[in-house]
Amino acid sequence: MVRIRNYQPSDSKALWEIYFHTVRNINVRDYSQEQVEAWAPSDFDSELWEKCLRRIQPFVAELDGRVVGYTDLQPSGLIDHFFCHYEYQGKGVGRALMEHVFSVGRVRGVSRYFSEVSITARPFYEHLGFKVVNEQEVEMRGVKLTNYVMEKVI
Repeated sequence: MVRIRNYQPSDSKALWEIYFHTVRNINVRDYSQEQVEAWAPSDFDSELWEKCLRRIQPFVAELDGRVVGYTDLQPSGLIDHFFCHYEYQGKGVGRALMEHVFSVGRVRGVSRYFSEVSITARPFYEHLGFKVVNEQEVEMRGVKLTNYVMEKVI
């Protein structure tokens, strides 16, 4: 069973590895090598990453004691990060994380959830009731990537 808990600073490295390897192994299906390298660069800056995690305060998914995914929910309803370990996709981790987001959102009074979603993650979000607001091009480290602003209104 997937267990969801709050982020701890000791999770930083595991979350970076999930982010990096998911982008490099899963998102490469829909993005070029140049794009995934810009999105998840090899030159890991632990200080910058830890600052990002402190800002977003993610929820961490564990399965059999192993960290297998993470997400967050900002006060505005923004889901800034949503990543499942590339070896654990299709095993209920993403669904458990999103159900946790919705549960926390209900307590916080969130009525609109939204995110910038990759081409790869779009079907997952649509399956959970999100709709595309618009397609956009974003730039990461000088490289353009297509993604979607998606929302779910409660």
